[in-house]
Amino acid sequence: MSQSSSQTMPDNSRVLMGAGLAWLAVFIFAAGNSIVSLLVEIGMQNQVMGRNVITYCNLLFVGSLMSLVPMSFMFWREWTMENLRKLTRKHWMILTLSAFLSSALTPGLFFYALEKTTVTNVVLMGRIEPPLFLLATWLFLREEFEPWAFVAGLVALCGAVLMLWLNGGGAFELGKGEFGTLLATLSYIASTLVARTGLRGIPLGIYAIYRTLVGTIFYFFLAIYLFGPDHFQDVFHPLVWEYVWIYALIVVIGGQFAWALGLKYARSGDVSLATSFSPLAAILIAMVLLGEDPGPGLLPGGAIILLAIGIGQYGRLRSRRAREDCPSVAAARARAMEHEGEVNFKGA
Repeated sequence: MSQSSSQTMPDNSRVLMGAGLAWLAVFIFAAGNSIVSLLVEIGMQNQVMGRNVITYCNLLFVGSLMSLVPMSFMFWREWTMENLRKLTRKHWMILTLSAFLSSALTPGLFFYALEKTTVTNVVLMGRIEPPLFLLATWLFLREEFEPWAFVAGLVALCGAVLMLWLNGGGAFELGKGEFGTLLATLSYIASTLVARTGLRGIPLGIYAIYRTLVGTIFYFFLAIYLFGPDHFQDVFHPLVWEYVWIYALIVVIGGQFAWALGLKYARSGDVSLATSFSPLAAILIAMVLLGEDPGPGLLPGGAIILLAIGIGQYGRLRSRRAREDCPSVAAARARAMEHEGEVNFKGA
């Protein structure tokens, strides 16, 4: 009996630790939009020569570069000549396309949306992603269609639509920020489809570092093309680096580490439950950090989103026996793709 306990206790501890880290990562990503907006507000209050040096573009660019440091420590062993020789020209082309979509276009559009509308509206518009994501993987990748998850996504979307409708006084006011969120959602889905179809078998470390580095370079030149050569003139200002550490350490580095370890050790059901609460957590955090008023639609819309969470969990319980948890690196990567779309923040 004692031998059995000694063997199972460490596993149970790792599962509990993984569940806790998954919840922590979800709350960090849920707070990501609010933290970014808060830092930009701080920049507005501390302008340099009439300019806000803590811009969305500077935060994204510097934060992405900072994230390469911990990733290099985590994945440098996978950057071997043997692994690199196995990659074909097609692999590099798909890696480059994935880097542009996931690390340049998608976060750029999300940051643009945050600049044009409230965090709450970005989160609510993002509820269109789960059902579209399921449809896309079913239509283009021929993956198994999950009806319960699809219904849960539609119900959550109805809750978000109700909140937007009530907050607009019985009318929809969709501006540039809301359309930016929609385009960012479509870009994210496209990037995930590309990754799933063409990057199987590529080491996670090569994928993560190449995606971040090349995506950041793409974003740099795209921003200069769109906004002019002086767009990043304040990127090395001390005020930027004084505050960008908050974004980089908490959201990019802390969130990614907690997410990776949570996926590795937590059960799929624990991760799914945690990610289900991401939109509500993001709205509540925006209320606390930014003082945003979610409007009269919070209670009825929130109740519908809670109903969607219940539907989704019921569907997962029905299919739990068909899926076995496996805390391996390959399984962690597959589950990262599966759950990544349920987490709100896409700025990392």
